[in-house]
Amino acid sequence: MRALQLTTAAPAHSAPLRSVELPDLVPAPDEIVLRVKACAVCRTDLQLVEGDLEARRLPIVPGHQAVGRVHRVGRDVAGWREGDRAGAAWLASTCGVCTSCTSGRENLCVEARFTGWDRDGGYATEIAVRAAFALRLPDGFEDLAAAPLLCGGVIGYRALKVSGIRPGGRLGLFGFGASALLALQVACHRGCEVHVRTRSRRGQEQALALGAASVGTTEDETPPLDAAVTFAPSGDVVVAALRSLDRGGTVAVNAIHLDRVPGFDYDALWWERGIRSVANFTRSDAQEFLDLAATIPVQTSIRAFALDEANEALALQAAGGLDATAVLVVDG
Repeated sequence: MRALQLTTAAPAHSAPLRSVELPDLVPAPDEIVLRVKACAVCRTDLQLVEGDLEARRLPIVPGHQAVGRVHRVGRDVAGWREGDRAGAAWLASTCGVCTSCTSGRENLCVEARFTGWDRDGGYATEIAVRAAFALRLPDGFEDLAAAPLLCGGVIGYRALKVSGIRPGGRLGLFGFGASALLALQVACHRGCEVHVRTRSRRGQEQALALGAASVGTTEDETPPLDAAVTFAPSGDVVVAALRSLDRGGTVAVNAIHLDRVPGFDYDALWWERGIRSVANFTRSDAQEFLDLAATIPVQTSIRAFALDEANEALALQAAGGLDATAVLVVDG
């Protein structure tokens, strides 16, 4: 099998991923091996490659939005057959027995392991996945269109849940990339009044086309918001969202890495406003979102790259040169 490995964190423009030939994967008894068709590129991949997110192991194959076909099946696996389509997402495994796991909060499991961080990911022709954590994908999405659903879509959906936004409520989305694009469609489907704040003119145009009530930059005021979700990895944006909240509102911070949050007046937090981080997702979140995505149906915006162009895709993302989700075409 062929894979792109990271051995040392470095700026994306220095092309830190190296193409390597590795032995074909043999599944553990509880695993399936997918022949990867497509893998979407996530900002978390960029943060890992550049060292903002400390590596758990090196070398590592990044990528946690992989779509493929089952190629080999572990001896203890039930419910998956060779040829089935499946997705591999960020959550790779949990312990299954801790308080978090048994209370429906497996995203908080201390023993959780993550695709492309603890386990080799989808920047490869094959990926091994714990069968219980592989995702079934809606038939209405082709492989390249399905890949961004597996992180940007699912984590955006969880962020909406964490924010506490209700159907028909007034929601702010601060930053507008792949995840916000999908979250906007879910919120509009539920009758929310959505106000998008982003520096990207392209993002503003997309948001309006998909039903946003208003667009602007973070310097532009919004009506008092019932809830907000921040997608930009900037503490300044979190504070801007907080100051836009109505009393009792919550800002959900959709980021695994965030720069320093600047000081702000307590008045911005007063009246039971709150800030909550969004940590991973549960398999239940994933299945709920994938089913809903097929019902709406949501639109994904993609730009295709060959597997060997992963460094180029990451460099463009680092430079802000992508106006769609980069998706690596691995097979087909």
